[in-house]
Amino acid sequence: MELRSATVARKTKEADIAITLNIDGTGTSNIETGNGFFDHMLDGFARHGLFDLNVKASGDLNVDCHHTVEDTGIVLGQAIAKAIGDKKGIKRYGSMILPMDETLVMCAIDLSGRPYFIMDGEFTSPMVGDFDTQMVREFFYAISYSAGMNLHLRIITGLNDHHKIEALFKAFAKALDEATTIDPRISDVLSTKGAL
Repeated sequence: MELRSATVARKTKEADIAITLNIDGTGTSNIETGNGFFDHMLDGFARHGLFDLNVKASGDLNVDCHHTVEDTGIVLGQAIAKAIGDKKGIKRYGSMILPMDETLVMCAIDLSGRPYFIMDGEFTSPMVGDFDTQMVREFFYAISYSAGMNLHLRIITGLNDHHKIEALFKAFAKALDEATTIDPRISDVLSTKGAL
């Protein structure tokens, strides 16, 4: 089977992002964004999705983490779309209900080519470490639209914002792993339209 991987870069006046993603990896990562909590989340995404992920990002963190996080989401979404290619043989759908201590979250994905994003859940703290909690929504929105993915996230229960955010990243990883899995019973794309 041909390796499903992609390298994508994006450079603006606000951020410089380069990502290499291997969908068929083993969960190894090398993450450098300049934001410790965000690095931790991306490492968890790679490890729990069994994706090999290299991220080199530099942005205007002297302002805040917004541009670095959002642009990383844009580039990661583009890398996902490029790595899965024509989507022949993939399961297309993936979902996960994931517990983390007192927190329970849900993620559901359709790699339909039609971007749509819904997130149901709130955070009580403005920051976790050096990470602005508002950026969780912005990050996943950016992925959804740049990957052409229908993405639903829901925080079902939870008290600790660190746990809620980490559970969302891990649930997204597990759902994406399922959606991108090759099923030998699917000979073309899983669509009545014949294309995704």
